[in-house]
Amino acid sequence: MQPEETITSPSDNELEKLAARTRRSLIMRLGDWKDQRSWDEFYRTYWRLIYSVALKAGLKEDEAWDVVQETVLTIAKQSLKNSYDPERGSFKMWLWNVTRWRINDQFRLRSRVPQPSNAGETTPAREPVENVPDTSNNNFTEIWEREWQQNVMKAALERVKMRVSPRQFQIFDYNVLQGMSASDVRRKLGVSMAQVYLAKHRVGGILKKEIAYIRDQEK
Repeated sequence: MQPEETITSPSDNELEKLAARTRRSLIMRLGDWKDQRSWDEFYRTYWRLIYSVALKAGLKEDEAWDVVQETVLTIAKQSLKNSYDPERGSFKMWLWNVTRWRINDQFRLRSRVPQPSNAGETTPAREPVENVPDTSNNNFTEIWEREWQQNVMKAALERVKMRVSPRQFQIFDYNVLQGMSASDVRRKLGVSMAQVYLAKHRVGGILKKEIAYIRDQEK
């Protein structure tokens, strides 16, 4: 595996817009399945994890978005067929296996696309099949584990945002996530100390429940 390169990513707002666009396209591809709401939740929870790992594997941004869609679709189709057996392994590893298969698919697709040369002729793709990374090795497993842990917090925070008011989340963000003192938060946002402590307690409690909910899916 080649050393990880610095990845220039879109801003968070741009990334969220791209994710929403991919999500809409994906839901349409799911057709008239009755559990679209569940798959929408699944997508919101795991798209960032799949996308980030695909980038770190060496794919381009558009290829990484394809991996996101194809991974979720594969999981959905296998679920319809009851292909997932918890006794054979955790959901976490099932998702990892599907993700790396779709990553490898993108590298194989890239190897078949001819690249234009300066003379107007075509040349072999820059990524021959033998250069497809071995995503079963320990390095990629470590990347997956690291990204999984980071995704748990990010996904839980996204779920929390939908359950509390924007002001309460802002207070929590400044006070807990950014480490600003309660008195500084009070002055910056023009709220009372009671509001700061209430937001810290309420949002923090919900966050713990959301983290526990996502971690239960690792099993």
